[in-house]
Amino acid sequence: MVSGLPPAQLSPGIRWLLLSPIGRLSRKVYWYGLAFNWVIIAIAANMWMKSLPGDVDLASLTFGDFMGSNPLFPVLFVVVTWFEMALLIKRLQDVGLPGFFALVAFVPVINFFAVLTLGFLPSAQGPNRYGPQPDSYYRRR
Repeated sequence: MVSGLPPAQLSPGIRWLLLSPIGRLSRKVYWYGLAFNWVIIAIAANMWMKSLPGDVDLASLTFGDFMGSNPLFPVLFVVVTWFEMALLIKRLQDVGLPGFFALVAFVPVINFFAVLTLGFLPSAQGPNRYGPQPDSYYRRR
């Protein structure tokens, strides 16, 4: 136990990384998680592009065309958004900010800079109210 905090899980797995908003996340793991997200999106976009007829004007395509092209794409979009929110919340908590600020990810243009900035901010030193160290979580009693 560190500084009176409840017992921590210091080696959580991939399920915690992508699904849980509880805990702290280091910069390195944050970037790996975002890269995983981007790979999923790139694979889906590649599948979609390969399914298009050759004579389609790419400049005229919209996000709605992408979502409507496969019934699983809207589900994938929700899942990938949840993954990103879980990563953002844990990273915010690691720097000592409340996870509520992750909602800025839904503001166009600002979201890009917020996600990028979070990847470069250093972790809060020592334990904070969200966990004893980066890449860990604990349950409040």
